[in-house]
Amino acid sequence: MPEELINETLRVSDTPEEQEFELRAHIGSVWSGGRLFIAMWTFLDASLVFSYFYLRSSNNGLLWRPNHVTAPTSYGWAIYSLVLLAALMAFYGQARLRKGSILDWQIASWVGVFAGLFGLLLQIWEFTAVPFAPGSSGYSSTFIGYACMNIMTLVVVTYWIETALARSYRLPKEIGGEKPIMSMHPSAQSFRANVSAMTYFMGFIVLASTLLFAMFYLL
Repeated sequence: MPEELINETLRVSDTPEEQEFELRAHIGSVWSGGRLFIAMWTFLDASLVFSYFYLRSSNNGLLWRPNHVTAPTSYGWAIYSLVLLAALMAFYGQARLRKGSILDWQIASWVGVFAGLFGLLLQIWEFTAVPFAPGSSGYSSTFIGYACMNIMTLVVVTYWIETALARSYRLPKEIGGEKPIMSMHPSAQSFRANVSAMTYFMGFIVLASTLLFAMFYLL
């Protein structure tokens, strides 16, 4: 390709209009990707809910829940409370971020990270406390599936919050200026869109966790 044509192509792609279009496309992709991620997780949870109610309703050989066995309720409450705490911190942090308080968002996010880590450790440790063997009943089989899915959920949530936190510490050096995270710099706008998608996902996780907690620990 002639050098003149290459230079012309670079000049067109570097115009403010082109950059604005690419930024809008990126922000839209973050928005759409976050909602699609929720849809994917909904199908994952729906498969577990279907298995639970199908086995419970059929109760073949009266082996759905012999002797009304259940997982340790104390562990369930503790894990659910930690997930709820992480979500509340995400909502509070985003509200403070919108008002320009970066430090409040970072503190809330750190609380969310530690809540996710403690919840993850408790979920793993709960395997040592369940009073049944995997596959011994319909309830035990679906519970083990639920616990494994919850581990995956906590890993994803904690990782997402942690990476957003790491990004918030790098942005001031990358952008510079006063309150760079709240500026209209493309990196700052991308960061805020990511935080919004993360908070939206946390809201969905709380709703799903409430349903699953009630199914496996209360019903």
